[in-house]
Amino acid sequence: MAHRDADGLTRTNVTLPGRLLAQVDRLAGPRGRSRYVAEAIAQRVRRDELGAAIRETAGAMVGRSGWMGPDEVSRWVEELRSEETE
Repeated sequence: MAHRDADGLTRTNVTLPGRLLAQVDRLAGPRGRSRYVAEAIAQRVRRDELGAAIRETAGAMVGRSGWMGPDEVSRWVEELRSEETE
């Protein structure tokens, strides 16, 4: 059961494998577990939302001005990378 406190935080119960929790505690340090887990979850949520947006808009530019096929994109990326190393 979760409850919300005055700061807008919610307490919840999460079950994790013991080894994973030990790694989190080692990396997060004393009293850093909640922040570490919250940051990891926030990062995953951003990644999943970006992935969903990419899937939902896939192909939206096909046939429109500025659209590049896979080979054109590869060439463009290679050009950008070569400019960075010059």
